[in-house]
Amino acid sequence: MNMSLKDYIKKRNGVSIGSPNSLRNNLYRSLGAKNFSTFWKYWNPIFGYYLGKYIFKPLKKIFSNTIALLFTFIFCGLVHDLVTTIFRGKVSIFFSIWFLFMGLAVLITKFIKHNFTEQVWVIRAFINLSIISICLILTIYITSFLLAGV
Repeated sequence: MNMSLKDYIKKRNGVSIGSPNSLRNNLYRSLGAKNFSTFWKYWNPIFGYYLGKYIFKPLKKIFSNTIALLFTFIFCGLVHDLVTTIFRGKVSIFFSIWFLFMGLAVLITKFIKHNFTEQVWVIRAFINLSIISICLILTIYITSFLLAGV
């Protein structure tokens, strides 16, 4: 079944596109997701729709789900880096590395069956934000190391 963007957003946010509750629902559902993989199902549904339809699904025809997922995260980072590069006028790979780490975090947390359904929302949000923060710290460390060698 091929879902429209409108239907996809309603499924992810629980409200129609443009609803005044859209952002609130997006933040509530993504941050309070039961695991890091589910976080990404709710985070930025418009971008997620297009990444799923035009990047992940075609890659799944060539690669395993694991590799397709990693490449999708890297592609997402490349898009963010492209925007950063255009605005700064200087090449950036920061987001590509950060999204690679977050893609790896999704795979690792899926492998260990990370599930905090029983926890209250604030704990789930803390865990999901902590994973993002750890990936960010790793990215800062790696990029500073790479830039030191230049």
